[in-house]
Amino acid sequence: MIEIQSITARETLPVRHKILRKGRSLKDCHFAGDELGTTFHLGAFEKEKVVGVATFLMNKDTQLESIEDIKLHYCYQLRGMAVLETAQGKGVGKKLITRAEKLLKERFIKALWFNARILAVPFYEKMGYQIASDIFEIPSVGDHYKMIKLL
Repeated sequence: MIEIQSITARETLPVRHKILRKGRSLKDCHFAGDELGTTFHLGAFEKEKVVGVATFLMNKDTQLESIEDIKLHYCYQLRGMAVLETAQGKGVGKKLITRAEKLLKERFIKALWFNARILAVPFYEKMGYQIASDIFEIPSVGDHYKMIKLL
C-alpha cells in the first residue's frame, strides 16, 4: 500500500539522485527553492520506505500565456518528481500528483506547471496536463516540454 506524506527537502534527495541525476553528484539533486517557506515536498511511502518524491514551489513562468493574468502567489511549479524503478507502474506518480493538486486547491492555487521529460508526457496528459511549449533541452538533463494544468 502506498501512502503519501509531507517530507523534507533532504528526504527527497536519495530518490532524486537515483532517478533524475544518476551518476552525478548528490549536490546536483538540490534545487533552488527547496528550502523556501512556500515550498512543500511529498513522499510516497511503501512499507515505510520512500519510493517516490515530488517538490512544489511557488513560481510563475512568465512565458506561459495561459497563466499571464494569474498572480505569482497563485502559481506553483512541480520539480523533481521521481519514482524508484521498483515502484513504477504502481500508481505512485498518480497518487503524488492527486495529493498535491488537492493541497494546492486548498491554498487557492490556480495553476500547476512544470518541465516534463519527453518520456513522462503521456503520464501527465492522462492526469489532465497540456503541453504548453515547443520541445526544449535542459543541459545535462535532456529534452522537455512545459506542461500546465489550471486547477
